[in-house]
Amino acid sequence: MGKNTGRGSRAVRAGQLAAGARKRFPNGSQSLTFGGGAITVTVDAVVAQLAKLIDLRAATTAARATARDKVQAEKAATPDLVAFMNAFEAFVRLSFGADTNALADFGLAPPKARATKTTEQLAVAAAKRSATRAARGTKGPKARSAIHGNVTATLVVTPVAPPAPAAPTATPAAPAPAPTSAAAASTAKS
Repeated sequence: MGKNTGRGSRAVRAGQLAAGARKRFPNGSQSLTFGGGAITVTVDAVVAQLAKLIDLRAATTAARATARDKVQAEKAATPDLVAFMNAFEAFVRLSFGADTNALADFGLAPPKARATKTTEQLAVAAAKRSATRAARGTKGPKARSAIHGNVTATLVVTPVAPPAPAAPTATPAAPAPAPTSAAAASTAKS
């Protein structure tokens, strides 16, 4: 019989060898010498060693099945448990705010301070956004996602000078024009 190296086949082969040993060597205390004379054991010891191999394979198979069941149970329960954990973390952060000692008790880091952008950075970002929108045009969503506007922005800020005071005007207001003769004639007829 060929030597199959699969673990399951090995256990099956060990069971067959143990059954054959019991059948062909009925005296359990009979000594057997094999391996070129290097190994001398009784039939009962041979069957016991082969039984260990079978038992280990059975235990491994059972552990795998149990582990598979546990992994499936973990996958099924994880989304709800993670949602619960996130809600509790939000509650803790809301309750203790930026108190670093209290948050450290829960293993949480204090919230990072938001980096404020300078007006130059905001202006450059706005220019990039408008260039990207212009470059994308009216394409489909997949085509648009591959295109990004390229802007090399140089921001020039000029200080705003206060408005110069207005010089007083010396010209008097002009009088209203006199009605023309055609306009006067039409008023007279009515």
